Parts: sequence; C-alpha cells; structure tokens
Amino acid sequence: MTVLIASSFTKSLERLTGQEQSQVKITAFDIQQNPEGNGLSLHRIDRCRDPGFWSARVTRDIRIVLHKRGADTLLAYVGHHDDAYDWAERRRLDTHPRTGAAQIVEIRESVQEVIVQHYIQEAVRKPLLFENEADDTLLSWGVPEDWVETVRQATEDTVLDIAGHLPEEAQQALLSAAVGEAPEVRVEPASDPYSHPDAQRRFRIIGDEAELAAALDAPWDEWAVFLHPAQQEFVDRNFNGPARVIGSAGTGKTVVALHRAVRLASEDAESKVLLTTFNENLSNALAEKLDRLTATTPDVRERITVAPLSEIVRELASSHLGAVEIATSAEIEALLEEANDAEGAQFDTEFLKDEWRLIIDAWNVTQAETYRDLPRLGRKIRMTASKRDEMWAVFGRVRDGLAKMKKETEADVLHRLISHLDSTVFSHVVVDEAQDISVPELHLLAALAGGRPNGLFFAGDIGQRIFRAAFPWKSAGVDIQGRSRSLKVNYRTSHQIRRQSDLLLPPRLLEADGGEERRLGVSSVFSGPAPEINLFDHHDEESLAVAAWIKNCLTQDFAPQTIAVLVRSDSEIQRAQKAILTAGNEDVQTVLMHDAKGQEYRAVAVMACDADILPSEERLMLAADERAHREVYDTERHLLYVAATRARERLWLSACNPASEFLDDLAVN
Repeated sequence: MTVLIASSFTKSLERLTGQEQSQVKITAFDIQQNPEGNGLSLHRIDRCRDPGFWSARVTRDIRIVLHKRGADTLLAYVGHHDDAYDWAERRRLDTHPRTGAAQIVEIRESVQEVIVQHYIQEAVRKPLLFENEADDTLLSWGVPEDWVETVRQATEDTVLDIAGHLPEEAQQALLSAAVGEAPEVRVEPASDPYSHPDAQRRFRIIGDEAELAAALDAPWDEWAVFLHPAQQEFVDRNFNGPARVIGSAGTGKTVVALHRAVRLASEDAESKVLLTTFNENLSNALAEKLDRLTATTPDVRERITVAPLSEIVRELASSHLGAVEIATSAEIEALLEEANDAEGAQFDTEFLKDEWRLIIDAWNVTQAETYRDLPRLGRKIRMTASKRDEMWAVFGRVRDGLAKMKKETEADVLHRLISHLDSTVFSHVVVDEAQDISVPELHLLAALAGGRPNGLFFAGDIGQRIFRAAFPWKSAGVDIQGRSRSLKVNYRTSHQIRRQSDLLLPPRLLEADGGEERRLGVSSVFSGPAPEINLFDHHDEESLAVAAWIKNCLTQDFAPQTIAVLVRSDSEIQRAQKAILTAGNEDVQTVLMHDAKGQEYRAVAVMACDADILPSEERLMLAADERAHREVYDTERHLLYVAATRARERLWLSACNPASEFLDDLAVN
C-alpha cells in the first residue's frame, strides 16, 4: 500500500485551529499506519462524481477527504464536515491523457462563475486569447480534456478566472501564453502518474511516520522540494566559470540555490560546499530548508556549511590573520572630518563618506596613483586628476590615522585575507540574495572558488537590491557573461499581487557593468484578489482600517502567524501595533521592511507609506550628489517592492496624506 499527501491537504490544514490541526495529525498518522483501519470511520462520499473519494472522521465536525484507488491512498483535503464534502463533490482525481500527470481537477460544470463569465464575454465580444490553439496544444499544456473549450474561449478579462480553476501546470501555461511567452511542452507520459514532474509539485509519497510528520509540521511551500523542469536546468547544468540565476520575487531562486548546493555535495564525498547569504536571519532560513531537503542524506548535509558571509569572514580571519581590530563607523567618520579640516578642504562631508565607502575602502585603494587612475566604478560623478589628488590628501590622512590606531575596516580585513587563503577551504560556493553582496566580499569569493568549474553560483534579483550599492562584478574578479539565466515563473505570489508590484520597477533593469535584466514575460501560477491601496487623513483612521482588514483575514481562516504588518522603520511601529491590538490578535506579526527580506506571508499589510517616510526623507537629505540621490530613490523603491512581494494571497498598502509617490505608480492599471 502507498500513502500519498497532496498540497491541497496541507494548505487546507493550515486553515484549521492549532487544536484541530493536532487532532488531524493523529488521524493522519493512523491512516499512514493502516489506511483501512476500522477506527477511521471510513465512508464513501456518495454524491461525488469520482467514486474514489472517501471521508475519515477526525472529530465530531472535522473530516479528512481521502482518495482510494487500487493500493494508493491519498490525503486530499481536510476541513469541517460540510466544507470537506463540498470540496470532494466538486473534484475528481485524473491521470491527464496527454501528459500522464496525476491531477486533482475541478468539475467544470460546478464552476458557475466561469460559465457566467462566458455570457459577459459574448456580450462585449473581447478577442479570444487561445481561439486558434489546437486541442493537442492545449492538452500538452496540462489543460484537462473537459476544460479545453472553456480555455479556448478565454479573453484578457476572463483568463485569470479560468486559470484559477485549473491544475498548476495549466495555469502557468495559460498565463505565460497570455503575456506572449511560449509555454513549455510537457514531457511524455510517465509509467506512474504520481512520478510525473508536474504531479510531484502537488503530491508526495509518504515513506514513514517521520516523513509524514515533516509534511504536516511545515507549510507545503516550504516542505515540498520538487523542482520544476525550468528550475532543474540551473541545478544540473555545469558551468566552466562563475554563474548566476536571476528572477523577480517568488520565482524560486532560493530553491535553486538549495538544490544546487545539495547536488554539488552529493557528487563528491570530498566536496566542501558553502551555502551563504548576507545576514543571519536569511542564513537560518536556508539552514532550516536545507535540513528538510537532506533529511534522508545526513552525509550530504555534513558537507554543506550554511552561514552568513560575515560569519565566514570572521572565522577565516581568526584562523588566517589572528586577532583583528575593526574601526567603527563613528571612528571613520571622525577621521574623515579631521582630515578634511587639516587639509583645509571644503569637501562635502557626505560626499567624502560615500567616496570612502564606495571607492577607497571598497576597492582597497592605498596609493594616490591608484586613486588617480581608477575608473569610477559605480560612481557617475566625473572627477579630474587634480581634484582626485586633493581628495587623496584627505583619504591618505585617514589611512594614516587608521594605521596609528592599529585598526582596520571590514573591507581591509577582507582584502588582506585574500592573500592568505587556502583555495581548498571550500570546493564550491553558492550565494543566495547575491544582489546585496559588497565589493570586497565578491573579491573574497572570487579568490575562494572563482577559478574552478562550478566553483561559484549566485542567485539574486537586482530589483530587490536594498542594502548595497551597485558595482560592476567583472571589475571585482567575477565575470558571469554568458552564464546568467532568468527564471520566469512565480510560484509564491498571486498573479494580481505580482502584476501590481512589478509596476514599481521598470521592465528592464540595467546593471553597473552594462548588463541587463529583462523582467517581462514573468507569470504566476495562481490567482487571488487584487491588492488594496487606501489613503487616509489621520493615523487613527489608517490603524482602524488596517485592523478591520486583519479581522477580515482572520474570519477567512488565515492563521494569525501568516499575517504580517510591514513598516519602513522603528518610527512607524507604533502605528502598526495599534492596528494589531485593535484587531484583537497579538499573534499577527509586526515586521520592518528590511527584516522581511526572504520571508513570506499569506497576507501582508504595508502601512505608513507616507511621502516623508517612503522614500526616507532622512536618507534623501544626506544624499551628497545626484548619483547618491538617485541611489536612495532606487533602493527605497526596491524596498517597497520587497515588502509588497512578501504577500502570497492578499496585499494591503496604505498611507496618510500626503502619500508616497510610489503609491501613484502602484495605482496605475
């Protein structure tokens, strides 16, 4: 006997209370041990079109919907009695005749809203998107047979409604085709419908009680380790130099990075793989997911080190350089001001700080001649040789001051460490959220593993760059030309949220070295309600409205820990907490936008998007020149994009007048 679990089961489980979930898990373990157990109170659901659907009693009101076929028992859904029976009556389990993938399909006749849309469509006579597509083409996209004619009638107004009732692969294909991208042709039928790649994104065979526990204890999107064939390519492909995968939020870059690290560690028992990112929270999230991915291969897990890059640097510096003393930001600023005064210079303090951070310190400039000839890497302000000589007099004093204090900057340590490194420390390095890597960090990674095949692999999105300034990677010793690929399918965020959030960014983003990231042609695999954008005259009005929105989410079975309220800075936290307290559930999370990087929630409210908060008025006032001013605008816009795309299903954005100009961009339809 084979017991399987469906994504529809784990998603429906999340909507139950904690106590109800505990009771469901006990029954699920009983099913895993004996699918025919007498204590399960099994009953065939008579009104179902598919005779394979059965119910198992959990409590007086909670039922698990099972599907039984031959020796297979599938945990398909769980809910309160009427909800569970209604779900089963409107679905069937099929093996798709063209692709061979197992699918849970909605019975077309039961979806009245789609039929209604057809009448509306006939009245307005909108162009049909797939009118000329052959049956075999639509079937190759994973469209169920009885949905082919409905799909062929889809217009730009109805395609989202129709796609929302189809299996994931068909949704993805339709939405890709609707935006002009060619859908992937599915692989030929597999011998086992559950082993087909499209089926593996929604069904998982449960081997033992521990594996079932892992499935039930983690949300489906985190537990499932299936890679779509479009992602698998980036895991399996060999590169003869540094390589990168890019893609907008939710396209699975982190999943690719995780699987690639596992693949590299699996191929060689002597491998030493570093999986890293730029902060501790993101690193901890990577480690948690990696533990799930390698639960059955502990030897592979032992070959992978997961840590933030700053921690790796500290460990390497300690072992190779001994004790180091790092100058604080305040000490460096004081040295810059003292040197500026000592030279009698009239340089703007903020400009000096930026020049030190982005050029002198980042690129390890220690000589006047080097500074005079150095290209303006990432800086758009032109400067004559004589002007550079004047500025070097200031920076030279800062270098001398650091030497007298016997202190270094973090960048100094990184650059000095490079010459002491043993190239066998790590055989492979995989970097997640690579858009926020710094110049000296990239130099270090190039020294660690950049010179060997498959040595360096990066995953990132320059549209989410919020911490570090852009710079040309090639100048830092990492050339990814010809080895950069884009992911185009969004698995995390609804079509409506993704489409609206994308309005914050241009369709093409230029990189510092002239490279280009095209953000067109991305599609999501599921639909949801449109984001809500609201403006208020007073903070109290906004907090009351957000509280009402939170209450509405809770009444729709959103668990409080899957709801988050995001704000720009500590100054706005009180506004968020007032809304949460008014909503009456303190388990709803308050998160700063910067801290939300790498996180996801079912529902997100982005509050306090006021004109003087986003972009940050404080950062704009400190901008020393036009380049710095533009950098602030870009990173603040990216920050709102990051915040908005943390939402999977529901998104609220609000401000008190005057509102941020960024909300005007989001409101364009």
